[in-house]
Amino acid sequence: MMRTPGLLQTGRGDLSPIIVTAEMAPADQAWADGLRRRHFPPERNQLAAHITLFHHLPPGCLAELQHVLAELAREARPRARVDRLISLGNGVAFHVESPELLAMREEVADRFAPLLMPQDAGRPRLHITVQNKVASAVARATQAELEGGFTPRPLGIRGLAAWHYRGGPWELIRRYGFRG
Repeated sequence: MMRTPGLLQTGRGDLSPIIVTAEMAPADQAWADGLRRRHFPPERNQLAAHITLFHHLPPGCLAELQHVLAELAREARPRARVDRLISLGNGVAFHVESPELLAMREEVADRFAPLLMPQDAGRPRLHITVQNKVASAVARATQAELEGGFTPRPLGIRGLAAWHYRGGPWELIRRYGFRG
């Protein structure tokens, strides 16, 4: 993912918001990426499939965030499963059920509570988006197609990642693989 020089930066440091994701095990990543390539509008598909934990953390919390994510990575991999499809209105996603991953997210949220944007302050609906920004009729048809062969399945979570958002594809800050 390319970095755009100077975008959202000043001489005082990086002003780009930080996104935090959970990373899937390789086989699950390949499955989700395949569905995303098949159903996401190609001109808008700039990212690999992902599970967003935080959409916008302020850049000033990066050092502490890195410490917290490294601590969490020492824990056991959280158990997770894809349990159903959900409508995004103009897209489709797979809902991710994982009380353990939600507990890890809550630990980060508690640490940065005063800094959270409204979108990140509430309890999230963990999901993997496979289609977005299409006409609602197209999204309904995709959801019906995917539900036809859907069976709940385990989902491997291999780690956490922090990213800079600079207006286009995200720029990786660091990955934190679970070691526990």
